[in-house]
Amino acid sequence: TGSLLGRFISVSTKDCFFNLQSSSRVIKSRALIIVMSHFDPRIKLSERKGAQRDASRLFRILSKLNYEVKLYIDITAEEITQIYEQESREEQGDCFLSILSSHGEEGAIFDFHGRPIKLMQIFDMLSSDKCRALAGKPKLFFIQACRGTMLDEGIQVETDSVVSPEDSIAHYLTIPNDTTLMFASSPGYSAFLNLAGSMFLQTLCNLLEAEERHLELTRLLTRISYIVAYEFQARGQHQGMKEMPCVITNMTRDFYPFPKREQQAS
Repeated sequence: TGSLLGRFISVSTKDCFFNLQSSSRVIKSRALIIVMSHFDPRIKLSERKGAQRDASRLFRILSKLNYEVKLYIDITAEEITQIYEQESREEQGDCFLSILSSHGEEGAIFDFHGRPIKLMQIFDMLSSDKCRALAGKPKLFFIQACRGTMLDEGIQVETDSVVSPEDSIAHYLTIPNDTTLMFASSPGYSAFLNLAGSMFLQTLCNLLEAEERHLELTRLLTRISYIVAYEFQARGQHQGMKEMPCVITNMTRDFYPFPKREQQAS
């Protein structure tokens, strides 16, 4: 028989948190919002009514929370690539946050011309070897896009597989270190949007305008998931359908993306 040998390593409480900047020279954290509302009329992708409402509200809230925010609407895959490449060369604060909103499929979102751009291509541009300014810093992505065509009826069922691992989790096994992804829906399922905006991003906005914004990241994301899953359902053509956000992360430290002043000082 074999034996497993190891030793316990003493970890300081401070090691469990991301290091924030000293107050002597604070660089603003950066936020990048990319939203597709209208598409090339020659393709068969519908207008995303309500998407610009999400974008405008997110821009206003994040700016108020002292992020340096850039917003782009209805752009091409080439432009998206150029924007993230430029971002990788910028001086960075304590955190990088990005919001992507478009039509999509598992592992990709669609640009203005309806062409897919792989999410891993975007994430990879901010990896530590390509963006030294973000090495060791948290990178947060909120993605409002369909990941398939199935509709969530909000009931628990037993199934061998809804979407094969190759089509879902495998896409994100090599995300850059210290990255958290939050999707509006689970693998294989649709994400909903209406004239008032999306359930997912409007919930994020609501919490960022409330005291919940001061929560540690995992608690904040759990709160978003609960509200979207239990307090909303689709109307109209998909009356009664539900949405269950999904989180993928490789972060190993606590992080407060919107801390109170006393949290920043500690």
